[in-house]
Amino acid sequence: MMGYGGWNNMMGWGGFGVLGWVSMLFFWLLLILGVIALFRYLGGSGKTTKDDKTPLDILRERYAKGEIDKKEFEEMKKDLR
Repeated sequence: MMGYGGWNNMMGWGGFGVLGWVSMLFFWLLLILGVIALFRYLGGSGKTTKDDKTPLDILRERYAKGEIDKKEFEEMKKDLR
């Protein structure tokens, strides 16, 4: 029997055996996924949303708000097409 100076439990795997390595891999995987999720949350994922408006939509809104008159609306609309 080997004392304190010899191999640890489970033939050198440490006190937790294979479970220790699996736990460590699981920890690092969670840490990496957490960092990725944080970057996506803070920086956005770069995907477009449903609220993206086309230039024509914006032009229509400006006309509806009264920012431009009908003549300007028609000219700008013609430029967009």
